[in-house]
Amino acid sequence: MDKPTKNHRPRQAGPKAEKKKGPNKNAEKNNPKAFASFSGPKADRTIRRNMEKDQNKLHVPLIDRTPLEAPPVIIAVVGPPGTGKTTLIQSLVKRFTKHSLAELKGPVTVVSGKNRRLTFIECNNDVNSMIDVAKVADLVLLLIDASFGMEMETFEFLNILQVHGFPKVIGVLTHLDRFKDNKRLRKTKKRLKHRFWTEIYQGAKLFYLSGLINGRYMKNEIMNLSRFISVMKFRPLIWRNTHPYILADRVEDLTDPETLRLQPKSDRTVSLYGYMRGTNIKPDMKVHIPGVGDQRIAEISLLPDPCPKPEKVRKTLSDKHKLIYAPMSDVSGILYDKDAVYINVPGQFSRRKKDDGEDDDDDDDPASRGAGEKMVFDLQNAPHTFADSIAKSELRLFNNSQGITAVTEDVAEDGRRRRRHGADPNLSDDEEEEGDDDEDEELSESEMREELDEHSGEDSELGDDSDFESAGPDVRQAGRRRVRLVELNNADEEEGDQVAFAESDSDFDDGDSEVDGATAAAADGLTQWKDNLMDKVSNGFALKRRVNLMDLVYGDDAPSMTAAGAVSEDEEVDEGGLFRVRKVTRNTDRSLSLADACKVEAMPEELSKWADESAMEALRHRFITAQPASATEDSAGAPGEETEVYGDFEDLETGEKVQGKDGDAKDGDEAADGEEDPQKAMLKRKEELKRKFDANYDGSDDEGGNSNMYETMKEDMARQQSINREEFMDDDVKLRAQVEGYRPGTYVRIILKDMPCEFIDNFDPTYPVILGGLLAAEENFGFMQVRIKRHRWHKKTLKNNDPLIISLGWRRFQSIPVYSLNDGTRNRMLKYTPEHMHCLATFYGPTTPPNTGFCAFQQLQDNTAAFRLSATGVVLEIDKSTEIVKKLKLTGTPSKVFKNTAFVKDMFTSALEVAKFEGASIRTVSGIRGQVKKHVGKPDGQFRATFEDKILMSDIVFLRAWYPVKPKRFYNPVVSLLLSTKSEWTGLRTVGQLRRDEGLKAPQNSDSLYKPVERKARRFNSLKIPKTLQGDLPFASKPKILKKLAKPTLMTRRAVVLEPHEKKVVSLIQALNTIGKDKERKRKEKTNEKRAKYLKKKEADEAVTQEKKKGQMKEFYKAEGKKRAREQAVADGSNRKRSKRDNS
Repeated sequence: MDKPTKNHRPRQAGPKAEKKKGPNKNAEKNNPKAFASFSGPKADRTIRRNMEKDQNKLHVPLIDRTPLEAPPVIIAVVGPPGTGKTTLIQSLVKRFTKHSLAELKGPVTVVSGKNRRLTFIECNNDVNSMIDVAKVADLVLLLIDASFGMEMETFEFLNILQVHGFPKVIGVLTHLDRFKDNKRLRKTKKRLKHRFWTEIYQGAKLFYLSGLINGRYMKNEIMNLSRFISVMKFRPLIWRNTHPYILADRVEDLTDPETLRLQPKSDRTVSLYGYMRGTNIKPDMKVHIPGVGDQRIAEISLLPDPCPKPEKVRKTLSDKHKLIYAPMSDVSGILYDKDAVYINVPGQFSRRKKDDGEDDDDDDDPASRGAGEKMVFDLQNAPHTFADSIAKSELRLFNNSQGITAVTEDVAEDGRRRRRHGADPNLSDDEEEEGDDDEDEELSESEMREELDEHSGEDSELGDDSDFESAGPDVRQAGRRRVRLVELNNADEEEGDQVAFAESDSDFDDGDSEVDGATAAAADGLTQWKDNLMDKVSNGFALKRRVNLMDLVYGDDAPSMTAAGAVSEDEEVDEGGLFRVRKVTRNTDRSLSLADACKVEAMPEELSKWADESAMEALRHRFITAQPASATEDSAGAPGEETEVYGDFEDLETGEKVQGKDGDAKDGDEAADGEEDPQKAMLKRKEELKRKFDANYDGSDDEGGNSNMYETMKEDMARQQSINREEFMDDDVKLRAQVEGYRPGTYVRIILKDMPCEFIDNFDPTYPVILGGLLAAEENFGFMQVRIKRHRWHKKTLKNNDPLIISLGWRRFQSIPVYSLNDGTRNRMLKYTPEHMHCLATFYGPTTPPNTGFCAFQQLQDNTAAFRLSATGVVLEIDKSTEIVKKLKLTGTPSKVFKNTAFVKDMFTSALEVAKFEGASIRTVSGIRGQVKKHVGKPDGQFRATFEDKILMSDIVFLRAWYPVKPKRFYNPVVSLLLSTKSEWTGLRTVGQLRRDEGLKAPQNSDSLYKPVERKARRFNSLKIPKTLQGDLPFASKPKILKKLAKPTLMTRRAVVLEPHEKKVVSLIQALNTIGKDKERKRKEKTNEKRAKYLKKKEADEAVTQEKKKGQMKEFYKAEGKKRAREQAVADGSNRKRSKRDNS
């Protein structure tokens, strides 16, 4: 066994310890700042490097429009099917809120910390969902199956993100538990990490989820991921920083049920709920719902935050602050559907039974129950149904009167329904029949209420002598429930009992009031929640009182006022009946003046003093800012400046007396003070002007501290943003919403009318519903010019006039683009997109600001394994008109040829076309240039043209022109949310798809087919030079072509006879040539024989060499094998010895 290594124990005493404890002699030389570098070039490189690092950190400063109460951060979980998206969201929600999500549908909002909330949304494996999620997500959790690798959907989504702003992306590797070999696992992690860095950026964050435990990921891995998410910072994206948008987390159908019954396919009224994001949204703004279309906001209102942040700043969140809000998911038994709310109470409100069958109340303390739980348990204890209770209920108008039981309806013989009171147990049968005869004279409860309303007025209010005057201010500020108070008068009592009518029991307040003995005795048989209802109703009615501002500000003597106008004091008249009727005397003369409580009515006698001109002149200077010319010389202040000339006054609300600064002109000291104020104002004004001048020309006072332009821009933006926030900070919420719109971070309810019925019928909460606000310019339609490039992974080349599905801004629509290329003077149309190169495209659609990115698809179905993203680009111009031309070549043939003039036919068809092209340049195939002149009559289209030289009749004349191309006005929005199957939306098909579906072949133009070219031999006339010209030419230029002789000449007919000596010379030359040829033949044959022998010998030598080399390699491998065998044996022997030693 190996001996354990001892830890080092430094000396505690002795010279060595003292030496270490002593001061360092070289401490002065170890200053890193003073002795950083002794080399000039090295210092220069260090400074350059630091400056480059600082500059690389800088970005174009953007205005951060995130409000103080920021909306939840949208976290999109994206990945192919089977990568664990739902499990990851469930694990994160469990980590943040300790809630277990049984079913995940729609957005899930949780509180992750004291200053941050998160909204999780799962992205389906659908291109439409990917596009929508990419437009609103602040953070993307990209799930990758490590056992399979990065799939095609992952690359498609990343390319969609690049176009729409590219938010933060975090990679998550799952299914790592499928790797049994650690080495293979490490290699896979490294390979996927570098591939992920290639797509995102070097150093992008990548998390690993090793496996599942009880259907959830491991706690420590989820905790690391959740901590990283909670502290992440986000950079504002340009599109979202300029547009308001809402991610709807709840959808409701508000259409009248009767309308749906009569017309099931009628348009719907839909309300959408969600957090405001981006910029402020105006109440009448137009919005676009991707997958539905453009809609106009009918109504928008603020709602309380369903998932608020904790009020107090805490280091850690308690369990009660760990909130979750998921309306579409089954959270805590509450599920919001499109037209209903379902509450599941599995065992929470059900009583457990003991063994003997009695209720077990030991585990549940009644005192700890809330008001709602008490109501539910009391309803379970009710011995009778609600209908039985109504049938047995009684109505008493007075304390000593008999009770009136419920009213029933009998159908008479004539078919009319009659109201019939229930039987009174104190009456006999005869009396009961008499009551039936006189039933028309009786009043039912509803009729009595209507009659009371007629006496008291529909909008009657409580008077000053109401019993509810003593209600506190906290009670008066409660919500507004519409309840009506009826005062009943009893002859024996001074004040009558008050009866309140409401739509349901929930309309009454749930205040905790004490129950007196009489009330407790009267409510002996009732449940606990019904106790003290009259006090609750009284408090509730006191809340509904309209507060008269005149009474509140100026006391009870001020004139009161109601919604109907000005009224005088109420007079109570006893008409001898059951009720005391208040008659209202209206003063119509003063109703108009009292409509505004801020106005003071002036009596005619008070207005008489203003008939004097001196009194009017005394007030004239109080209503103008400029002083008259006559008063300028006498005034002590500077011209154009205002001075306070008001005297003492008393605050009528607080009673405080305020002394005026200037007072009357009689006081000499005050007049002297008035002369000094303008001088101070003038000095202050001069100082301000000097400060502005210095700032413009010499720099600001803090120039040395803020010399960096980047920091200055950021400070200016922050200062302007604070000014904007403080402008409407003190205003009312509703007023501020009308002026600047609803701020981001608020929870709003938006009502949209005339929505397609398919949106509700085919609503699926797993698909995101986004409301994107449209700016004023984005509501218009026109032609847009974009720069586009076919994606390098898309297999097919894009063809001109083939429809494309474009995702631009909030919209997804189909249009027909026309491709072109700018050659410096014009945009030339292209039939196909160029390879690995940008080109221009023009299509019709909603105008979008320039520099907005977009992506294009040819199809959205997921039935293909190919890369579906066809092209990407950016908007250049949004001109309403476009200028695209294509090349047009017109050809014609000469009909008559003159010296430099010719008549050309077959190029035009009418004189009008010739007149249009007068002066156009033409040319022949041989390169002779010309120009179109005039129309020459018949045949139609023939014209006269002039050329540089004489042309031939066989020449072809052509004219190069440019023909304008108009893009088609085609706009087809993608309405995928209106379909039952969201991914099966199909728009306009391409020509190739139509031919493939219909089984048609491409038409062939016979003129476009390749044919064999047959060129006939051309015969040219002989060149004829006049004899007069031949005499003047030099000999070298004279024609030397002789005529063909009709008869052979003497030179051709005469024979050559050799002399004897010449014959010997000729025969000798022939013999020598024959001998030379024979020697050459023999030499070639000998050379071929030698070459054949050499090749044969070379082949033999190569064979011997190969055999020798083969033997050498065999010996080498044999020796190498023996050597490795010996090494292996030595290693095995040492291992056996070591194992024996360890065992011993």
